[in-house]
Amino acid sequence: MSFHSQTSQPKTGKASRPTQVTVQSLLRKKQQGEKLVTLTCYDYTTAKILDQAGVDLLLVGDSLAMTVLGHTDTLSVTMDEMLHHTKAVSRGCERALVVGDMPFMSYQIDHARAIENAGRFLQEGRAHAVKLEGASPFMVSVIDHLVQAGIPVIGHLGFTPQSVNTLGGFKIQGKTIEDAQKILNDALLLQSAGVGALVLEMVPHPVASIISQQLRIPTIGIGSGNGCDGQILVIDDLLGRYQDLKPRFVRQYLNSSDLVTQAVQQYQADIQHGRYPDNELEAYPFPDKVFDKAPELLFQAICGEEPAAFYD
Repeated sequence: MSFHSQTSQPKTGKASRPTQVTVQSLLRKKQQGEKLVTLTCYDYTTAKILDQAGVDLLLVGDSLAMTVLGHTDTLSVTMDEMLHHTKAVSRGCERALVVGDMPFMSYQIDHARAIENAGRFLQEGRAHAVKLEGASPFMVSVIDHLVQAGIPVIGHLGFTPQSVNTLGGFKIQGKTIEDAQKILNDALLLQSAGVGALVLEMVPHPVASIISQQLRIPTIGIGSGNGCDGQILVIDDLLGRYQDLKPRFVRQYLNSSDLVTQAVQQYQADIQHGRYPDNELEAYPFPDKVFDKAPELLFQAICGEEPAAFYD
């Protein structure tokens, strides 16, 4: 039985809770050759839908700075904002592994600050793990401290959005042999430090495939080809809601932007032409049936005078 199968029904006939996805079960899935299905998520309603659809991992990504809050990059989102959305997502999940994306400067200052903020994701946000970017010696030591403190960690290499200014923009990483070797070496360092999985973003697909083969832990690709052990997309990209940026690697499964526009325009037209709401189906009648049959009596009872309009 795979880790995400539901447990058998108890004799009472009541439905049991689905089996919780864990960092350990992600590893088992890689060992069994099963692909990981992951998405970003920022709210309760979407989380509940994705959880029931069977998504393995929901990342409350710092991408909410762009897709939800309207910033031009991920650097401006705060711990409080990330926790606000992580709480909402965790409330909507029974099965999926919820991962909180640690925002810029929440873990780069010192070990104590990193442990405190990561702990808040688990304690307040009810996340199951946190994600950190990079593999510098300091970052590896931070991850080691978090793991020692009992906090599961997901790594992130390749294009790391919080380093966009250092990298000179949204650019592919690992395009030379030397750069590819560095990403592989960094991945092995993160694995040794104890990360449970690794996001590879915007890495050439042959490089990402080799790295995935060399690691014991699962890789989750975004713009890094199908040789990774799983894939992640921003939910707003998948649904066609976010229009400001359209990376090459995004496959849009639904053009909800157009669908929402059409729905709102239909709503507008129905209001303007008196088709919404329908009083028989979408409004509440007055409890006294007498007044339903003689609305002029209701007018008189409320206003204390006879409605002239009824006698015109």
